[in-house]
Amino acid sequence: MRVRVRVRGRVQGVWFRESTRRAAEGAGVRGWVCNRRDGSVEALLDGASAAVRSVVDFMGVGPEQARVAEVAVTDEPPGETPAGFEVH
Repeated sequence: MRVRVRVRGRVQGVWFRESTRRAAEGAGVRGWVCNRRDGSVEALLDGASAAVRSVVDFMGVGPEQARVAEVAVTDEPPGETPAGFEVH
């Protein structure tokens, strides 16, 4: 399964990317996560369906100081994915 996730709310400056990396690596999901200029966080997640869903579920809550207002998930076609999980 391969999806792109966009999270809006209070998601920058609260360890959201690092927490997402930890969740992804713990689930065996490959991809990346980055801050966007509009204040959102975007991620590409690639892995087994249950593992990807678990990371998406985590991103819907985020770390303790985050306040997630919206999560948008879109399917992505197969393509090149990093060997691990990168934070940009």
